[in-house]
Amino acid sequence: MIIRVCADRPVWFKATSPGSAFEPALAEALSRWAPEHVLTPYAVDCVRGWALLPDDGSLLRSQTLDVRHWEEVLVQYAELQRALVPRVEELVRLGVPDARVLPALFDSLVQTVDAVDRERLSAFRPRLVEWCAELDGFGIAATLDHADLHDGQILVAGPGRYTFFDWGDANVAHPFCSLLVAIDRAAEQLGPEVVSRLEDAYLEPWTAEHPRSDLRRAAALARRLSHVTRAGSWGRLFPSTADIGAPERAAALLRLVD
Repeated sequence: MIIRVCADRPVWFKATSPGSAFEPALAEALSRWAPEHVLTPYAVDCVRGWALLPDDGSLLRSQTLDVRHWEEVLVQYAELQRALVPRVEELVRLGVPDARVLPALFDSLVQTVDAVDRERLSAFRPRLVEWCAELDGFGIAATLDHADLHDGQILVAGPGRYTFFDWGDANVAHPFCSLLVAIDRAAEQLGPEVVSRLEDAYLEPWTAEHPRSDLRRAAALARRLSHVTRAGSWGRLFPSTADIGAPERAAALLRLVD
């Protein structure tokens, strides 16, 4: 639940669900580790899962967007992810779900779908394992994956500056898993022709350590495999809601096969 409190300086109060109870602690930690990229909470209650946050800028979706805005967003988000690589174990200790071993997460999620879908997904598992091994082979370190990075979760903090918030879907995972939602949303707004340009902008910070051809292949694999982490988020946030969590979880998994 999130409520906007009107005052001289409006604030947002957020009460997390059990599946995202880590979020206030994560928000507080991010404000110390990377304050230029995130909101700094006024207060958090990590026991209750509450956070009081500033109303700091307008939503990206309220702007008239072109490809340049999305390029700036993705480059700044990549900088945040890279800065957090040394913090991975701290993130896990804060309670951020650990999705670094995707086959294990896939196996647990497959058990939650109906028998017909379970059979399809089980038959697909060897291919998933191959993709995971190929992705791991590029040697790109895991970090924080927002897992739902769209224009309603990004604030315009100033000219050319953006703030990322609402971390309830987050995982510790391959960084490029974050591309799925962001690239799809940008393509919906601006057309599919922007996809390659935006992907290259996001990947640019990694080109000092990896050939661009490897990064592009890793991005393609991670975007496909990130359906597993998306399914995991649906399962965590809506564990017993038959009309929301279960269908979305199954649909995300089946996108791997389609």
